[in-house]
Amino acid sequence: MSQSATPSMGARIARIWRHWRSTAAKGRRAFPPETLDAIGKAITVGEQTHRSELRLIVEHGMPFDALWAGMGMRERAIALFAEYGIWDTEDNCGVLIYVNLAERKVEIVTDRNVGRKIDNIVWNRLCAAMTQGFARGQFHGATLAALEQVNTLLGQHFPAQGARANELPDGPIML
Repeated sequence: MSQSATPSMGARIARIWRHWRSTAAKGRRAFPPETLDAIGKAITVGEQTHRSELRLIVEHGMPFDALWAGMGMRERAIALFAEYGIWDTEDNCGVLIYVNLAERKVEIVTDRNVGRKIDNIVWNRLCAAMTQGFARGQFHGATLAALEQVNTLLGQHFPAQGARANELPDGPIML
């Protein structure tokens, strides 16, 4: 890694400070109970149209040890994808939408079957649209709009084939 690619100590401390200041209370204001309920319902309804399993994780700020180690957003999302078993679905078509409020960014991580069918450019556009909505304070609307798009995409590529077991909980996770 080149010297210029390594964040300075000042940048690292500023990032840690930003995450520390992003409290759970701020997360609850951005995603109040009615929004969390609407997200869970949107996931439940959407999963009836496709064979994928969808999870949404909102983190107000990364843990200190992850920040100190220099973990990036993508790395954190992949770690949560593994930790919550989103990779472990029968059809290998789990999808994680990871929202980090301190970074004001969204990452989408997909299992291998989804990655083979839906290009990363599509996911990056969805992340950008959510981030833009969040910048306007539209956490509820931007998240539900993204879930609708994700469910539509998954329904096109992995249409439901009758009743199936729900492999992962539908409710969002607040960290």
